[in-house]
This record gives sequence, structure tokens and C-alpha cells, in this order.
Amino acid sequence: MRKKYQWLVKPIFFQIDPEKIHDIMSVALHFLGKFSLTRKMSYCLWGYSHPALEQNILGIKFKNPVGLSAGFDKDAKMVDIMPSLGFGFTEVGSITGEPCEGNPKPRLWRLKKSKSLVVYYGLKNIGCEKIAKKLTGKKFPLVLGINIAKTNNPNTVNDEGGVNDYFKSYKTFEGIGDYTTINISCPNAFGGQPFTDKNKLEKLLRKIFSITKTKPVFLKLSPDLSPAQVDEILAVSANFQVDGFVCTNLTKHRQSKEILDDNIPQNGGISGKVVGQLSDDLIRYVYKNTRGKYVIIGVGGIFSAHDAYRKIKAGASLVQLMTGMIFDGPQLQSDINLGLVELLKQEGYKNISEAVGKE
Repeated sequence: MRKKYQWLVKPIFFQIDPEKIHDIMSVALHFLGKFSLTRKMSYCLWGYSHPALEQNILGIKFKNPVGLSAGFDKDAKMVDIMPSLGFGFTEVGSITGEPCEGNPKPRLWRLKKSKSLVVYYGLKNIGCEKIAKKLTGKKFPLVLGINIAKTNNPNTVNDEGGVNDYFKSYKTFEGIGDYTTINISCPNAFGGQPFTDKNKLEKLLRKIFSITKTKPVFLKLSPDLSPAQVDEILAVSANFQVDGFVCTNLTKHRQSKEILDDNIPQNGGISGKVVGQLSDDLIRYVYKNTRGKYVIIGVGGIFSAHDAYRKIKAGASLVQLMTGMIFDGPQLQSDINLGLVELLKQEGYKNISEAVGKE
């Protein structure tokens, strides 16, 4: 499957504008998820399961630790097909309080040599109310995370507007999905990332937890934060019912030695291989400085079982990917899960949870 994708499919896909091919694949995956037959056929090609990969985390059963990162399924169109592609969970969004068209095109570029993407979508989505209406009452075939952010417009730049926008989405999805991720680290929206500031984050979390929490809550962090900024976020989070962190979002840094391409667009954040080491470092920092108190979801630069295992041993209980699937094909998730089982056997672990933080 990997060779067929690399030699036949990818060369065709990579001749097409990246946003256009993403939209085409979104329609195709939505179609495959609609029917039992197409779901079963897809699972025969890409599915994989093993008891050693199963975990119960925060009262949620994950069939395997590999999830789809937010940013791919912005409007929750592809939830039904994700188990058939080998994923153990999926995170939809980011979803905002109001519908958002996002930033002007072009807003997605491939860095082919760097195996990365430059993303400048600007939180494009149809808004929390429409997405919630679509998901209400639906039974999900796998663990579903709801990723929320503040709407990308001038009305959310001030503290009150931003807090209220986050809270609208949070309350709208109160009874939908298995966990919530609060994205405080989007690099492509009006006003930057104000809620990485400790005082503003405290305002946001006080509003979020003003209603009874019904499911786990994660914060999604930027890879570009300084240790002092991370310490402040951890200190504020300790005063509220935060269950964990997603490490990490996109990086805005253009000086990385991992960037092998020329003429990098100046707008947008970078995903993929370029952010891999930054993600590993933040996972390690959060895990060590909180003594494993929080559940960590590791994201960034995962292209193999070894990449995923490195994040797990650094302290991540779960991992997410997106760019790796685009570059290496839809069999990547199952390749990773199969590889993780082999790595666990080599090191004498019976379950993936035993390897968390054992770097």
C-alpha cells in the first residue's frame, strides 16, 4: 500500500493545489464513511488492532493510541470512516463560536523536501452551532475530540470577546464528543495567541469551568513557547480542572535546520517534520515538570512507529498525526500501530501504557 501510494497516487495528488486535493479527499472520505460495505472494505485495506495498544484514559477507552489531529476534518464530515483508516480516535475542528471563512487563498503549501506543510487556513469552519446540530444524537464509531478556538475576526481580539467566543463553542458541545481541546495556540488568527498569557488564560478557564465539566479538557500548546511561558500555563492550569495538554500546534519559526525547501511562505504555521523535535521537547518538559500528572497528546512530525514511540516514551499517552498521512499515505496509521506492537515486544512491555514516560 505504501509503495502504491508513493509511486502512483502521490505524484498525481502533488500536482494539484493542496487545498483543492484536500477538499476532494474530504468528499471521498465522507462518502466512504456513509456505507457499511465501504467502511468494511476500507478496514480490510487499512485497519489494524491489537490488545497491547488498548488503553483506558480518563474513563475513555482508546483502541489504539494513534489519532487524527485537528485541522484535517474541520467540519466533522469524516468521523465515520476514521476507524477504518486505522485511527483510535479523531479530533475535529478547530471549531469556533461563529462561522469563519478563514484567511484569503492561497493558504496551504507543501514543503516537499522538508515533508511539511505551511498552513494559513485561519480557522475555516462552519461554526459551532451547525456542526453541533449535525453531531447531536449521533453515535460515534471511535473516540471523538472536539477542538475549539476563538473565531478569527476582530470581535474576538479583546479579552471579553475572545472568552465569550470560546465559551459559546464549549457550552454548545457540552454533551457532544468524548473530550474537549481548547486551542489557545492558533498562529493564524486576529490578535495572535493572547490566551498564552497567564492572566488572560485564567479569565478563560474561569469562564470555561463556570459550568459543570462533563468530559475531560485539554489545552493545545504552541511549540514556540518559552519555558517561562509554559511554566505559567502549567501554574494556571493547576488551579482549574484541566486534564491534559496537546503538544503541539504549528510553529512559526523559519530558522529550523529541518527546513530544506527554499522560498518559504511568510504567512502561516508549519506542520510535519519541521515541528517534530519541538513537539518532543515540549512533551518531555511538561511530563517531567508535572511528574506525569497530566495526560499528554503528542503531535508533530510523526511519520513512523519510531516517531510515535519517541513521543510516548517522552511522556505522551496518545499521539496524533495529519501531515504524515498526506506525505506517506493512508496506511501510515496501521503501519505505526503494527510497529508499536513490535517495539513493545522488544522492550518487554505488555501494554503501550507501560512505556509512557520511560525514556
